[in-house]
Amino acid sequence: MARYAKVETSAKSAKSQGSYLRVHFKNSREVAATLAGMNYKKAVRFLGDVKEHKQAVPFRRFAGGIGRTAQGKPHGVSRARWPVKSVEFILGLLKNAESNAVVKGLDLDKLKIAHIQVNQAPKQRRRTFRAHGRINPYMSSPCHIELTLVEEDAKVEKDTTSAVAKLSKKKLIQLRPKA
Repeated sequence: MARYAKVETSAKSAKSQGSYLRVHFKNSREVAATLAGMNYKKAVRFLGDVKEHKQAVPFRRFAGGIGRTAQGKPHGVSRARWPVKSVEFILGLLKNAESNAVVKGLDLDKLKIAHIQVNQAPKQRRRTFRAHGRINPYMSSPCHIELTLVEEDAKVEKDTTSAVAKLSKKKLIQLRPKA
């Protein structure tokens, strides 16, 4: 059985992970950061829009040389891209976690991405031949991706009828009966 970075013991969770995936680490990290905490259905819709270039993934950490697009405005950034290959890999993992959730009998409408993490895998080496008989490395940057979907419980409203107003020390002294 695979080890996960975050251990979720709840019966209302479904996990999925991929190791040594041949997809860029930096792009995958930015996609994962955008999806963290998102509702499952909303995340699948977002990733589909990214594939069709209707929405863009904001690039915050690995943003050197990233072009600007107006589609980054909803995320509060100007630098954004459409990393289709990373989106397809993460979409595949989400589909796998969805089928794991169906087997466990979880409600798909209440699922939320509680944990998503991208780690660097060992680089794969190739070489490229340059001018004047030189050879340079031609490395790939694969990654490991893991995610956990959790079924959210119904929100419980705070009871406001029995709330006691907290008074400061100064107010308590003023309200104290004088002898």
